[in-house]
Amino acid sequence: MHDKRTTLTEAIAAISNGARVALGGNTLHRGPGAAVHELVRQGKRDLEIVKTAGAYDVDLLCAAGCAAAVSAGFVGYETPFGMAGAYRAAVEAGRVEAREHACATVVAGLRAAIQGVPFMPVAGLQGSDLPAARGFQSLRDPYSGAEVFVVPALMPDVAILHVQEADAEGNGRIIGTRFEDVLMAQAARRVILTAERIVDGEAFVAAPETVAIPGFLVDAVVEAPRGAWPFSCTPYYGFDADYLAAWVAVARDPEAAREFIAERILGAAALA
Repeated sequence: MHDKRTTLTEAIAAISNGARVALGGNTLHRGPGAAVHELVRQGKRDLEIVKTAGAYDVDLLCAAGCAAAVSAGFVGYETPFGMAGAYRAAVEAGRVEAREHACATVVAGLRAAIQGVPFMPVAGLQGSDLPAARGFQSLRDPYSGAEVFVVPALMPDVAILHVQEADAEGNGRIIGTRFEDVLMAQAARRVILTAERIVDGEAFVAAPETVAIPGFLVDAVVEAPRGAWPFSCTPYYGFDADYLAAWVAVARDPEAAREFIAERILGAAALA
């Protein structure tokens, strides 16, 4: 048995500035909230954030100066809270590069990385402005002669995923929708799991089909109760509407956002 348990501080410390970081979950659900807060506390810089549909995680990392680029299909808070103000402000000010995607093109890029091929064909981009905006190329299908758009491989340096249960060897069980977490784990060079609780691996032996993330893909495991907060984590808790509303109210104002981060995340310590 290879015990991969570590602390959140140690797991995040291993991420280099400038890394391409994929974040699990989707919009307000099962994002790795505790790990994102630790990225902010450690003052990581120049990260490229990869996510199909981000929300507070992407928004916060842009406000805190951690993100230099975002490769995502959507960044926003669904109906309850609207769009992501800090992300938008950072892009408009030129502090963050929006590497525009559709959710499907993020998935295609991850699949290309998993399969070890340089690109992946994607249907449905004809008539869209996205290929021109992102420089996605097209190729002629050798079988039908039709033009097919292709998306370059998107290989994260590290994927950070929050799961409900994991064992010490890194096997992770996801209850409910898996979103793109499995693809991220397979595509990334390294994987960090945070888990609501660490369980005996024998619990997985009896039902191996419930293991979404196999331990051989995982480099570090952190026991992190409520580690998705302020995101939801089925079936344990919903997203924290009051906290998210307070953040969204200040997110678009860089100074107000910095004050919020200093008070609520850094414990009144100044941002570097």
